[in-house]
Amino acid sequence: MNFPSDIKYTEDHEWIRIEGDTAIIGITDHAQNELGDIVYVDINTIGDALQKGEIFGSVEAVKTVSDLFIPVAGTVLEVNEKLDGEPELVNTDPYGEGWMVKISLTDIDDRGGLLSAEDYQKFIGA
Repeated sequence: MNFPSDIKYTEDHEWIRIEGDTAIIGITDHAQNELGDIVYVDINTIGDALQKGEIFGSVEAVKTVSDLFIPVAGTVLEVNEKLDGEPELVNTDPYGEGWMVKISLTDIDDRGGLLSAEDYQKFIGA
């Protein structure tokens, strides 16, 4: 399983890569592995200002549907349109081509509760 050290993680199994005043968000390798084959990604929050912990969409796997929670407050700028036709990118490349949304951060210093790669591995028992 892959745990890049240049990103932060949440206890809800999302990852976040902060780049200045924007961030890219997706689900972790562990999460996609637990969900199984992703068959549909539903995100219709583009333009929405969301508070930390709010639902920004959902992923549907063969066996379940799971909500996606925004790890920090921000406004959804972009949704990964590739996922409309290729939701399996979440399985094959969760930290790259399988990203889900880009947001503008409400507060660039709001990183409370985010986990390092090491802390996330401990959290999931890896």
